[in-house]
Amino acid sequence: MTPEQISLVQSSFARVAPIAEQAASLFYDRLFVIAPQTRQLFAGDMAAQGRKLMATLAVVVNGLSDLKMVLPAASALARRHITYGVKPSHYAAVGEALLWTLEKGLGDAWTADTAAAWSTAYETLSGFMIQEAYGSAAAG
Repeated sequence: MTPEQISLVQSSFARVAPIAEQAASLFYDRLFVIAPQTRQLFAGDMAAQGRKLMATLAVVVNGLSDLKMVLPAASALARRHITYGVKPSHYAAVGEALLWTLEKGLGDAWTADTAAAWSTAYETLSGFMIQEAYGSAAAG
């Protein structure tokens, strides 16, 4: 990612952080519409799950400037997701739901450049996580 893309992701996330609870709810509602099979992966308190999602996003977004520090945690998270039943195919739906949520949360501040920066960030991280959890064949 370029420094400009990192800056766009970080500044746009800072605008979404104050509405984190609403953003998490939007995200999961959208995910369950576009990928209803993922609903069964979540058995617990969805408000708590939403807080975990937003906290994880905050760590990743804030760590984009030094990705080497974030990657070990992302690897562990990817492996843990296997035990929950997450499949490589779920990552695309999660990315779609995330971008949709950000677009809704940012409104007019969601620009083509911001969308491209988030897409790059998500593709980079999700590709790494898929490779870590399932091997390079699944990531390709």
